Amino acid sequence: MTVKGVARNPQYSYRPDKNFQQNDNDEPLTLPPGPNGPVGSVWIDLTKETYGIHGTAEPELVGKASSHGCVRLTNWDAEELSRLVKVGTPVSFLD
Repeated sequence: MTVKGVARNPQYSYRPDKNFQQNDNDEPLTLPPGPNGPVGSVWIDLTKETYGIHGTAEPELVGKASSHGCVRLTNWDAEELSRLVKVGTPVSFLD
């Protein structure tokens, strides 16, 4: 994968036809931007659809809770990383 783009202060769009299934919700959902949203204060978009690196409103859960294909960082770490990458930066998930 590579970095496709960076969005600061992104809104969150849930698309049940493309994203994970969230309980029995089958309707699209858009949440306003802000550091307390599901993707925190920054979204680093990857070339694999629905995958990204993003912040979180719950930094105490980083490394302790599962994700749906994303890498979840504290907002401050995601913001710092967003300043270090650019479109085309390679990204690999390793075991």
